[in-house]
Amino acid sequence: MRRLAAVRPRLVSFARLHLRNQASAEDAVQDALEAAIEKDASFSGRSGYETWVFGILKHKILDLMRSQKRQGQWHPLEDENDDDAIDRQFQQNGRWRKEAHPCSWGEPEAVFENERFWQVFDACMIVLPDNLARVFSLRELMGLTTEQICQELAIKESNCWVILHRARLRLRACIEQGWLSGDCP
Repeated sequence: MRRLAAVRPRLVSFARLHLRNQASAEDAVQDALEAAIEKDASFSGRSGYETWVFGILKHKILDLMRSQKRQGQWHPLEDENDDDAIDRQFQQNGRWRKEAHPCSWGEPEAVFENERFWQVFDACMIVLPDNLARVFSLRELMGLTTEQICQELAIKESNCWVILHRARLRLRACIEQGWLSGDCP
């Protein structure tokens, strides 16, 4: 139970990102936590406990999103037009501008085990526009394919790739600012 209480705030934040409604997010998390408690004996330890609970929540969220769509409560993503911000990252030949070149974050395994990194990541996910955070999360955190994302969100594949690219650029900039304090080694 203690483990569930510790992960609950991240679960709610994750669910709210996708469902766009606090009450629906709370319901999805409650259902996921209930399922985790009921199936606790079946947790085999092949993944982290938190990862396992997030997996349960992922399925609850997808079910609710499909239900919203069937009931006509679905709000499609708004297209975001900040192409200028993306274009400023690159030269005419398609290479990174020197000042926009990605910084080194250190050894990936060490970074991913650092609690401070995940605090910065969570904060950066919160400040992303809803459509960027939602598509990024579906792809990178929930593991859906672009085809599945397009089907769930009723968007075109080319739009999905643009949204993912924008989300990654914004996350990178935010994480570099919060994690590396804006300094590139």
